[in-house]
Amino acid sequence: MESPPVDRSALVGRLRAAGCVYAEDEAELLLAATADPAALAELTDRRVAGEPLEYLLGWAEFCGLRIAVDPGVFVPRGRTALLVDVAVELTGTDPAVVDLCCGSGAAAVALAHRLAPRWLAAADIDPAAVACARRNLAGLTAEVYEGDLFAPLPRRWRGRLDLVVANAPYVPTDAVALMPPEARLHEAPVALDGGPDGLAVLRRVGVEAATWLAPGGHLVVEAGETQLDALCATFRAAGLTPTVHHDEDREATAVTARRPR
Repeated sequence: MESPPVDRSALVGRLRAAGCVYAEDEAELLLAATADPAALAELTDRRVAGEPLEYLLGWAEFCGLRIAVDPGVFVPRGRTALLVDVAVELTGTDPAVVDLCCGSGAAAVALAHRLAPRWLAAADIDPAAVACARRNLAGLTAEVYEGDLFAPLPRRWRGRLDLVVANAPYVPTDAVALMPPEARLHEAPVALDGGPDGLAVLRRVGVEAATWLAPGGHLVVEAGETQLDALCATFRAAGLTPTVHHDEDREATAVTARRPR
């Protein structure tokens, strides 16, 4: 006996009532994820309860690529595409590239496709993120390390990196509780909490990048607009030359920091 057809309008209505801004798009993705009405009902119930859509689908779209995302792993945001775009504009051919605080490895995957690095590595302190990044980077010429920032990287690359990107946590600790439930209840706290002013990790990234970048190499990070003065001051103190990049359409801000030649 065939199952009754899914009432698409009812599905959209449930999602919209739950606060899903893009209810129509989400309904199409859920319908494409399974043809089993029971499985669809379960996915819908979980979405209505607030579970991120990307965890239900098992993937997120980023820079035109489908990136696998496991539960608990930081979900790639569309605004982070600015970080990738800026990094590509600044980086020459055959670069050595590292993606720190890599999460799912989304930025590393995008850079692998757009830059064809001679050496590409990703690193994260969260074991779940490392496992997810290894899955996404499988088949590419890339290495994925578990550890704190630059610590797990091979020493032979110190002072030889052309590009370091880092979508490090930059939400101030007190502001984490104000984030949407999808993030604060489901993503790993280590991927969100940037310390008292949100810059605890980014300061360390800047100071350490100054010794890992090759002369003329660039660090590219994401940050909040209210943090720019303090972050740029940190980069200057580390001997790097910072530049701020805004994208109003994506509501994104990236900061680049170049090691002088």
